[in-house]
Amino acid sequence: MTASDRERPTIKEVIDRYDLMPKKSLGQNFLLDLSLTQKIARCASLTNDDIVIEVGSGPGALTRALLESEAHKIYAIEKDERAIKAADLLKDWYGGRFEILNADALTIDTTRFAMPGKHLKIVANLPYNISTTLLISWLHQVKSFDCFVLMFQKEVADRLVAKPDTKVYGRLSILSQWLCSVEKCFDIAPVAFYPPPKIVSTVVRFTPKKDLIFDAEDFKILETLTHHAFGQRRKMLRQSLKGFIPGTESVLQSLGLDPSLRAENLTIDDFLTLKDYVKERKHLLS
Repeated sequence: MTASDRERPTIKEVIDRYDLMPKKSLGQNFLLDLSLTQKIARCASLTNDDIVIEVGSGPGALTRALLESEAHKIYAIEKDERAIKAADLLKDWYGGRFEILNADALTIDTTRFAMPGKHLKIVANLPYNISTTLLISWLHQVKSFDCFVLMFQKEVADRLVAKPDTKVYGRLSILSQWLCSVEKCFDIAPVAFYPPPKIVSTVVRFTPKKDLIFDAEDFKILETLTHHAFGQRRKMLRQSLKGFIPGTESVLQSLGLDPSLRAENLTIDDFLTLKDYVKERKHLLS
């Protein structure tokens, strides 16, 4: 570290210096409270064995907290070129522990940052408009990661941890909880952001299940299955799955599932049973 604390500009000063006014097109709401960013970093339980990826570093509030942890190295993926200039400040303070890439997180393969003997983690205040898309892409590669600590709109976080027989239980709940232990860490009020969003945000931790055996085909089938089932969530399974599984009613009965139930009534294990049935009959996948 080559600069003392008193020489460091505040996050607000960084925003002013680099004209980092948040862009709605990039889904930017900057978190300014450093005590909250430190709390987010603590949720990831970072050690010297960890490589951390941050998406959307912005003016660097969360990045600072990550760099003040014991993490071995931090990679920030940032699409906004203005923030790249702001990140140069952090390079001066933290040297080789920090690298920033001017790239789109939707197109970059985050597993490229893995290092032998190190754990790969993602810690990020995600742009709300691409948060679920990013999560699904990372779940596809979940075996490469040790954990995700991510911020979502509270209503999305509620869906991620939802249980069967609830209105918010759905596709995201199943895909996430199938592959990970999912827990809410804490909520963040709109006032903590610049500009303040109209909703409450929630930090969520995902811990991949290490003993899980699955492949890309399993993921694709479960994605398609849940898309059909919850695409018409008020309909009974005999109707909602009709276009995906031929002979739906008899198939459900043979698997011990009531055709008159709705998708929200099935457990994750029930959906996995259906997934395995389809996988064994690949020609059924439309």
